[in-house]
Amino acid sequence: MTLPKIQVLIVDDHAIVRTGLRLLIGGQTDMSVVGEAGSTQEGIELAEGLGPDIALVDLSLPGEGGIEVIRHLRRTRPRVRTVALTMHDEVAYLHSALSAGCSGYVVKRAADSELLAAIRAVHSGGSFISALFTESNAPEAVIAPPLAGDAAEANLLLSRLSARERQVLVLLAHGHTHAQMATELGISVKTVETHRARLSDKLRLKSRSDLVRLALEAGLLGSVRPAAPAD
Repeated sequence: MTLPKIQVLIVDDHAIVRTGLRLLIGGQTDMSVVGEAGSTQEGIELAEGLGPDIALVDLSLPGEGGIEVIRHLRRTRPRVRTVALTMHDEVAYLHSALSAGCSGYVVKRAADSELLAAIRAVHSGGSFISALFTESNAPEAVIAPPLAGDAAEANLLLSRLSARERQVLVLLAHGHTHAQMATELGISVKTVETHRARLSDKLRLKSRSDLVRLALEAGLLGSVRPAAPAD
């Protein structure tokens, strides 16, 4: 008797990535791609309408971001299991995805060797974390508690920040260095460092990892950067 194929929904805002994933997954005898989405809202709507076995979710989606897709599906469609597929290999991102409810986490640069195994493991009821995370930092991500109760509480914390400080936090969450932020915002590196210090004091979070985690919990990863305010 032929077993039913694992039905996979791809949620990624880059068409070329979706095409590559569709070819890879569709070439497996035990998997099929049942739909593709390019944004947070489209991903949620397709997942609810199609009810796939696995939703493969990019964290850097336009809109509220992939974390919101994962969080929403855990709440409304718990039978749809999620695998995060992302460029980010930092513990803060892993923690936020796991806290939101995903069962698998694959870094894109290791996808060719890990993605199919992750889909099969999660579909069978297990979990999968990319081997790029060491034994010393992966457990930290799993056990670390959320910094805020939910996205609303995280955004309440962020309301303490000025417009410029919020910009710096968004860029930080996207992996920018201080020099890159200075170029992006048209200000000096020293001014960036001042804003970074102030936002850390206001949020009472000193480590970059915790700042990124809070930004993720607030849904800032998919944020469109606002026009630069005057300093």
